[in-house]
Amino acid sequence: MRDLAGRVAIVTGASSGIGAATAVAFGRAGLRVALAARRQELLEQVAAQVRAAGGEALVLAADLRDPAAGEALVAATTQAWGRVDVMVANAGLGRGGRFERIPEESLLEQVEVNLVAVVRCARAVLPGMLAQGSGHLIAVSSVAGELGIPYNVIYSATKAAVTNLCEGLGREVGRRGVAVTAVLPGFIATPMTAGDRFPVRLPGPEIVAEAILRALRRPRRRVVVPGYYRLVGGLNHWFPGLVGWGIGRVVPKYGANGKQRPDA
Repeated sequence: MRDLAGRVAIVTGASSGIGAATAVAFGRAGLRVALAARRQELLEQVAAQVRAAGGEALVLAADLRDPAAGEALVAATTQAWGRVDVMVANAGLGRGGRFERIPEESLLEQVEVNLVAVVRCARAVLPGMLAQGSGHLIAVSSVAGELGIPYNVIYSATKAAVTNLCEGLGREVGRRGVAVTAVLPGFIATPMTAGDRFPVRLPGPEIVAEAILRALRRPRRRVVVPGYYRLVGGLNHWFPGLVGWGIGRVVPKYGANGKQRPDA
């Protein structure tokens, strides 16, 4: 996978944020990119950027809450380009707010998009990858899944499950030629964090896109980006009370506005 030119990738949640940045980075690397999200007009804009960067683009409007969406994405991409080498399961959403006040509909939607859709995409793409003896599944999780963020409890729980899914699945299929990577971004400037107030300037989604490209060229089971969040995770392991105190002071002020925050 070190030479990525001509490889075929599917990126979900590709209409904005990390997904869009990843698609454009793939275009610069010469990949063929199938772009999936609900908002077709935004996908068309990203597709134009992918082509301008030197890649090929295929727009596939899809709602990943549909149980058949993953299979349809893989089928359409395979029909267009003959194979799938990379799946980036990135689509996700969250709702900040008090746990006991989260509406049932919102709770289920977060579980369905953040976790169940990743499972469905993986199950859809793996048979082809295993048959060809190569491929790379990348799931965009979150540092939130490592830390457990108050006022974003359901989001944190679903991302923890995605990270664990990648761990187990990587051990299951790694010896059959398919790499599996969990990418854990910290706070990134995307539509998901738009409108929140943070004490520092957030890095843009391009930093995550470049980390995904590096993981394709040199597979790793887990990527934390920016790298300084690895220190936070270590501190949380050894000093959970201290980290919990810090998170408890920061999150209610900067990240609990209760708005719906799609990254798709």
